[in-house]
Amino acid sequence: MRKICFITGTRAEYGLLSRLVRLVHEDAELQLQIIVTNMHLMLEYGETYLEIEKDGFQIDRKVYMNKPSDDANGIIESMAEEMTGMNKALSELSPDIVVLLGDRYEILVAAEVALIHKIPIAHIHGGEVTEGAFDDAIRHSVTKMSSLHFTSCEEYRYRVIQMGEQPERVFNVGSLGVENIKSIPLMNKAELEKALNFKFSNNTILVTYHPVTLGGDSVEDIHEFISALEEMNNLKVIFTMPNSDIGRDAIALAIEEYVSQHPDSAKAFVSLGLRRYLSTLQFVKAVVGNSSSGIIEVPSFAIPTLNIGDRQKGRLASKSVINCGASKEEVLKGLKRCLSEKVQNYTKTCENPYAKENTAECIYDIIKTVNLTDLKTKSFYNLKYE
Repeated sequence: MRKICFITGTRAEYGLLSRLVRLVHEDAELQLQIIVTNMHLMLEYGETYLEIEKDGFQIDRKVYMNKPSDDANGIIESMAEEMTGMNKALSELSPDIVVLLGDRYEILVAAEVALIHKIPIAHIHGGEVTEGAFDDAIRHSVTKMSSLHFTSCEEYRYRVIQMGEQPERVFNVGSLGVENIKSIPLMNKAELEKALNFKFSNNTILVTYHPVTLGGDSVEDIHEFISALEEMNNLKVIFTMPNSDIGRDAIALAIEEYVSQHPDSAKAFVSLGLRRYLSTLQFVKAVVGNSSSGIIEVPSFAIPTLNIGDRQKGRLASKSVINCGASKEEVLKGLKRCLSEKVQNYTKTCENPYAKENTAECIYDIIKTVNLTDLKTKSFYNLKYE
């Protein structure tokens, strides 16, 4: 049996992978392996490994990444701990192929360990650009360590080939997250309001605000953002808490303070989970912040995204995405624009460039049947030049 190992470190990443994981799980000719790490195992992020088990999947190994401080030293110490644990996990499980998604630092460590163990890597969401985060460099590094590539757009497929990857190993499959919207049964409004203990209004927004790891100032930026929200008296706000990047603690504290001061109009969640998150998108007027989800999944709900700052700069985006700076004045202007009748109507006609049919099935078919021996070596593909 071919052993296919998924390594996941965050709630969002697992949500994207979940349907593909199920396809492998249900195939009697394949053996599913799951390694969880980082945020999944931390109480402050909701111990979201429990969601994986609730979905009926067995977790084969837990690789802990204790972060002693919210700075570069803390992140690097956690990565060192992960490397030791990931080495042990992959040595014991001995998978035939590892599946990784995205561009986070725990994924970089997993890729390094798999590379040294000569385990082929299938990488999802390569070729993208995010100029405001060191995730950009991590993503491209993982591409060079991987043997199979599943990109979300043709432009990104070309970029992976530009990096020297063989074209026959690079597949434009679309976004797993966009496909999830079509395949997961969403909750109705009453059911969702009961689950969240929150009443939606005609001016409810969903906010996800992560640290900016290159340039910017997370402390200053979040206070500018909160100041802008204070000016919008008629808003109701649902927050999903930030990820584990450097600067997370200041953002989380600012959000908690805002919610405590506005208990009737704001609520924060460590993790909504995939189904509640997608269901929430049906009933909000806009998504605000700097998360990749605002660029990739949200346009499929025909609502605007206010993308703040440079964290996602460089990503291909729908015309429903409105970009603004991080100052209070720019955020206020962007919020008012997103909530305007003109923009609300316009976004109903916008297409999502990440939408494509049968994304999970395409990846599943390839990782099930690809010749693994051929993947263990690769040659650099040179583009022709004038």
